[in-house]
Amino acid sequence: MDTFEQFLNTTGEIGFVKRISSSIIFCDGLPGAKLSEVVVFENGEVGQVFSTDRNLVEIIVLSKGYIKVGTKVARTGQTLKINIGSHLFGSVMSPKDMITFEKTNEIENRIIESEPPGIDRRKNINRSFETGVAIVDLMLPLGMGQRELVIGDRKTNKTQFILQSILTQAQKGTVCVYAAIAKKRTDVILFNKFVKDKNIADKIITIASYPDDPSGLIYLTPYVAMTIAEYFRDKGQDVYVTFDDLTAHAKYYREISLLAGRFPGRNSYPGDIFYLHSRLLERAGNFIIQGAKGMTGEASITCMPIAEMVMGDFSGYIQTNLMAMTDGHLYFDRDYFNQGKRPPINPFLSVTRVGRQAQTPLLRELSRKLTSFMVSYEKMKEFMHFGAELSEESQKMLLLGDKISGIFEQASISPRPYSLSILMFTTVWAGYWQEKDVNGLKLELRKLTNLFMS
Repeated sequence: MDTFEQFLNTTGEIGFVKRISSSIIFCDGLPGAKLSEVVVFENGEVGQVFSTDRNLVEIIVLSKGYIKVGTKVARTGQTLKINIGSHLFGSVMSPKDMITFEKTNEIENRIIESEPPGIDRRKNINRSFETGVAIVDLMLPLGMGQRELVIGDRKTNKTQFILQSILTQAQKGTVCVYAAIAKKRTDVILFNKFVKDKNIADKIITIASYPDDPSGLIYLTPYVAMTIAEYFRDKGQDVYVTFDDLTAHAKYYREISLLAGRFPGRNSYPGDIFYLHSRLLERAGNFIIQGAKGMTGEASITCMPIAEMVMGDFSGYIQTNLMAMTDGHLYFDRDYFNQGKRPPINPFLSVTRVGRQAQTPLLRELSRKLTSFMVSYEKMKEFMHFGAELSEESQKMLLLGDKISGIFEQASISPRPYSLSILMFTTVWAGYWQEKDVNGLKLELRKLTNLFMS
C-alpha cells in the first residue's frame, strides 16, 4: 500500500488537522478534496471526506488510531474501495479489513458507492424466495430480488427468522451476506457458530462492526455488504443480503451529522436520512445478467433490512421511511410473542407487494384462499369475546382455524421446506385429520415432518 509521502507527492496537496470532534476531523488545506475521497494521515490512519466548505474539509475517521491537532493529511485522489473474492466465504470481516488503495490481479477491487443499475437492466420478479417459515411462504410469499423489511420490537425473534431464511437459502446454493451493524461481539460469535454448525460456511459472508468501532466504519457496514452482493450478482449468482439493523445505522449517522454541524430535522436526524437508506436498498432487485446460471439471463439481490420498533409504534421516523422504500414488511408482534406464538409474525399487519407475482397460478390461489379464511377466522375469534353462542358451522370454522394456526407454529432455527408446508395445509384443509384435536394434530404434523425429512 502506498505511504503518506507517496500520496503527498502524487497529489501535491497537504492539509493540517485544525479541530477534532469525536469521529469527525476538521482540517484546512486540501483545496482539491472531493466528496467521498479517501485521505491519509501522516501516522497511517485513513479517513473519508464527508463535506467541504470554503475553509475546512470535514473528514470521517475510519480507524481508531490517535490523531491530534496539527497532524498532516494528504489526499489520495481515490474513492473508497474494498477487496472482494471467494476468499471471503466463511469469514467474519470488518469493513476496515477490506479497505484498500492497491490493485491486485487475484482479488477484485470495487467502489463502495456505486450507481445502482438502471431500469434497462432490471427484470420483473418472477421466482419465489423460500424462507423455510410456513406462515411467510404460504400467506406472505416473497420473490427473488424483493426488498422486504423485517420489523418489530426488541427480542421478538427477528434474528431467529433471519437465521432460518439464511439456512434455507444457503442450502439452495444462494450466496448469503449478513451485515451485523454495531452488534455485540457475542452476537457475531454466536452467528458464526451457527453457520459452522450447519455446515453452510461456504455460502456465508459476514460483515461486522461493533459499538466500540469508529462511527465511520459502522456507517460503511451496509454499503460494504451490498457491494459484496453486487460482485456475486455480476458473477450470475443469486444473493441474499441482510442488514441487522438499519435503525442502529441511522442513529450512528445521526451522531456523525450532528458532530459535523448538520442542521437537525425530525428526531434530530439530518435531512438526507431517507436518501441514505434509499440509495442503499435500490441496489437490490432482479437484474439481467450475461451468463447467469440456468440460462435465464438474470440474477437477483434479495434484501431484508431489519428495523427495531419501540412498544409497537409503527409511526417511528426511520421505521416509516424504510416501509416506504421497501416492497413490504413482516411485522413481529409483541402480543403474539407473549402469547407463545413462534414465529410471532402478524400476517394481518404484514405486507408483501411483489411476492405473489412470482407464484404459480395454483399457489397464488392457495395463498388467496388461506389469507381470506384466516381473516374470517380472526374476526370470528373477536366475536367470541362477547360470549355469543356459535352455530355448528362456526365451531367447525374455529377448529379448522386453530389447526391451521398449529401448522404455522415452528421452533426456532427449524426451517420447513415449502413443499411440506403446502402438503400440511392442503391435508388439513381437505379434512384428513378431522377427528384430531389441535394437540393431536400437532403430533401428527411432527410425525409427518420427521417422515418427510428422513
